Amino acid sequence: MPRQGKKYLAAKQKIDPLKNYDLEEGLKLLKETTYCRFDETVDLAIRLGVNPKQPEQMVRGAVALPHGLGKEVKVLVFAKGEKEKEAKEAGADYVGGEDLIERISSGWLDFDRAIATPDMMGLVSKIGKILGPRGLMPNPKSGTVSFEVGKAVSEVKGGKIEFRVDKGGVLHMPAGKVSFVTQKLSENISSLLEAVLRAKPSSSKGTYLKSIVLSTTMGPGIKIEPTSFRAASK
Repeated sequence: MPRQGKKYLAAKQKIDPLKNYDLEEGLKLLKETTYCRFDETVDLAIRLGVNPKQPEQMVRGAVALPHGLGKEVKVLVFAKGEKEKEAKEAGADYVGGEDLIERISSGWLDFDRAIATPDMMGLVSKIGKILGPRGLMPNPKSGTVSFEVGKAVSEVKGGKIEFRVDKGGVLHMPAGKVSFVTQKLSENISSLLEAVLRAKPSSSKGTYLKSIVLSTTMGPGIKIEPTSFRAASK
């Protein structure tokens, strides 16, 4: 296990490991414990009361953050004809068909999100084993398989993110940058949690939001009290 640095340990000492902070307190503490020179990403780790091994308890979805992620998102679109033109006009970084399939098959993955029109999915499925494990496979449920490619590109560029619970029942989600004012981070986080609550499987019993941990790219975790968000779901 790598040795933790002095700055990390100093930041960790400011956090009570036994306390669940409310969101406002947690965000204030997050900014106080930031020590890196670069603008870190703010991350959420949400443990859910689901069993992802059961297909009916898989939690996944997409949500547009009101204030975006604070970074440029490279978008690739699989389309042809008029839809190719529409994607380019909307600001897609890469647009094409078989040419992109070949590049990706050769190991090129210089993009953050992929979108496809439904008629291109037959081609895209050829590289599913490459895109799938990296969370890059277009999916109708998240709005990344659509003939409305212009709208899809604009949403992704504007901060729409996808989420999917991992094998351990945990969601890992970016919420913005440390440089964001507290209100913007709070509104982004609230939007994320509202989307997670809406995605609750009907077969999930007991406590759905088990724990919420807030952190920066390099910083220690801060536990957030999930009770208020649970109450908001009722």
